[in-house]
Amino acid sequence: MKCPFCGNADTQVVETRVAEDGDFIRRRRQCAHCEKRFTTYERPDVTFPAVVKKDGRRIDYERAKLLASMSLALRKRPVSTDQVDNAVERIEEKLLNLGLREIASSRIGELVMRELKKLDKVAYVRFASVYRSFEDVDEFKTVVDEIRR
Repeated sequence: MKCPFCGNADTQVVETRVAEDGDFIRRRRQCAHCEKRFTTYERPDVTFPAVVKKDGRRIDYERAKLLASMSLALRKRPVSTDQVDNAVERIEEKLLNLGLREIASSRIGELVMRELKKLDKVAYVRFASVYRSFEDVDEFKTVVDEIRR
């Protein structure tokens, strides 16, 4: 592993821990040259289904896009990054468990909405307004009424 500080390829693993949920391994490393320490994470390499967009294009699934859209909806909301990461993990687990080679982007959007609804109602409404392309206030009212039930 290359040192992120000096670029030296000679690093040593100082400590290894399995994450609480067992999904990844955390390694503390130390550079033999500059002696700075850094952390790496080891996860299994899995293949997610291709995402089929509304226009029929197929693109690779990208965790960063999912995280970015959720983070945008959750901007300035009292939700921790751990909660967001856990929600993304649950979505990815569902995607893998479906066993599909392709999945519609709309289905991923529904999974995101389900997770946001559990995390923060305001973020849920924000995401829904963009995802469902609200045209007027009545559509907002419908979603808010839905949450109150």
